[in-house]
Amino acid sequence: MDFAQLHYQVEPLLLANVWDAASAHAAEAAGYAAIGTSSAAISDMLGYPDGEGMRFSELLDLTARLRTASRLPLTVDMEAGYGENAEAIVANLCRLAEMGVAGVNLEDSITRNGRREMVAAAAFSRRVREIRSGLLAGGVEMFLNARTDAYLLGMENACQESIARGRLYAAGGADGLFVPGVTDEADIAAIAADVPLPLNVMGMPGLPSFQSLARLGVKRISMGNFLYERMQQTLGQLLGAVKSAQSFQAVFDHAGH
Repeated sequence: MDFAQLHYQVEPLLLANVWDAASAHAAEAAGYAAIGTSSAAISDMLGYPDGEGMRFSELLDLTARLRTASRLPLTVDMEAGYGENAEAIVANLCRLAEMGVAGVNLEDSITRNGRREMVAAAAFSRRVREIRSGLLAGGVEMFLNARTDAYLLGMENACQESIARGRLYAAGGADGLFVPGVTDEADIAAIAADVPLPLNVMGMPGLPSFQSLARLGVKRISMGNFLYERMQQTLGQLLGAVKSAQSFQAVFDHAGH
């Protein structure tokens, strides 16, 4: 079953979001069917702000390491595409495709001067269409997961906005719709029913159970950077415990759990 087909099963695709070779290894060992990068986790790991703070060349290098570390299908979080126009973004995606990357996320918000703002829906739909056309012209198959940030940015009528944008992005050639931040069951069901694309949601406090998400029509579940953040919290606690106790006992106690 290829990566696109994983979005059309009865049970949603549970995607393990990874940030390095070790996390990719762990996801494969745990039995996940696919992995995806988390831009926020990678940016933090490398000391950059999220929102294309790192260079594309660095993301490319890390992607190469992930492809070496794991045989699982890989989708890459490309944020806004790391390009000023569709031609540049297509060139980036072609480089990823050469590595065997199966899909990408492209989001309809951009970060300017540390502030994230939405791109006009029609403009983003055109961008998706141009990217799809460019990939087809180059003979490149890639799952384009269009992310809309209506919920993350607290837009009024976020559900209706996500549906309207999702329909436009579907018309532009997107393969999936990613709506991070949505947790309300009625909203999830409405988006899944009214947008002709597999719906991708993200782990958040209050997100319904996976069984409920399947019933509501969700086809993909992402983790975002939350596992990474939890690991960093644990690391901070252990470092603090070693220093305060002047002993490594906390490390070995933790490892025994």
